[in-house]
Amino acid sequence: MDSALKVNHGVQQPPEINPRAREIIKKKPGKSLAVPVYLEGIRKGDVSILAQSITLIESTLEEDRKKARELVSACLPLSGNSVRIGITGVPGVGKSTFIEAFGKHITQSGHKLAVLAIDPSSERTKGSILGDKTRMETLANNPGAFIRPSPSGGTLGGVARKTRETIILCEAAGFDTIFIETVGVGQSETTVHSMTDFFLLLMLAGAGDGLQGIKRGIMEMSDLLVINKADGNNMEKARQARTLYQGALELFPPSPSGWKPLVLTASAVEGTGLRTILEAVEQYMDLTKDNGFFQKKRAEQAVYWMRESIDDYLLSRFYSNPRVKGKLHEMESKVREGETDSFCAAAELLKYL
Repeated sequence: MDSALKVNHGVQQPPEINPRAREIIKKKPGKSLAVPVYLEGIRKGDVSILAQSITLIESTLEEDRKKARELVSACLPLSGNSVRIGITGVPGVGKSTFIEAFGKHITQSGHKLAVLAIDPSSERTKGSILGDKTRMETLANNPGAFIRPSPSGGTLGGVARKTRETIILCEAAGFDTIFIETVGVGQSETTVHSMTDFFLLLMLAGAGDGLQGIKRGIMEMSDLLVINKADGNNMEKARQARTLYQGALELFPPSPSGWKPLVLTASAVEGTGLRTILEAVEQYMDLTKDNGFFQKKRAEQAVYWMRESIDDYLLSRFYSNPRVKGKLHEMESKVREGETDSFCAAAELLKYL
């Protein structure tokens, strides 16, 4: 006898954005893992464990920070074997599109790529969109690439506080090329320059007075200027911009690295010029390793980040001090009401440290 019941099959599920999601995303444990477990996963190149390890070093909990220091120390002997490339550019230059295209070219050349993209945090809500995996969908699905968006957390220049430690973990996991994408021109270049080997500045042609719109200091830091979007009707403008910027670079004093900064053109959409850019990076690395600048710069960066770590630790200790916590709001109220000035209030609070 036929049943009166009818079973509907329901709505068909939409395709997954990332087919590898089920493979690499595991259920996070309630507590952080032991340091040897993190280390073993990193050594094996497990991107899920790597992602959890980065979350650990970004944590502000004292227990997690202690584990993070142990993990970074354990990974140090396995690190240092990558090319660290800082990438910045003017607004609208197409950084994400360029990184995706250039990243694809690098992985096709047999390299493993980690992209550390810094998302600006809202000053009002402290939140970040963290949309780089959406903007770089093809690269996010690439088994030879790892993308980690991190909130800037309001730090000076918009660079995540633990980016340097993240670089060490990625290198220990076998990634031999590291991209560090900055928030934008004028915000974080100095900090990114202090943790990278090669600095790449993306520019646009025909977008107003480019030389006036870019700071001289950023151009002086750059090892390579790339005129992006050099395609279609923009080709002639790109060639003119290349000549303009190359002439401007000739006026700068010689670089201590012995490298003469280049200006190249590229199209991330058409994939043109990417091979020449990679060859320029390789030539720079060969030159600086031969003349000793590479090792000297890495050593100076290590000292710089020792000092930064001291500053960070002292700042954390100051604000976590119970006496400071109890007095901070009172002193803020006095400053707000004009009962004392900012400098005297600061000096009073610093006595507790």
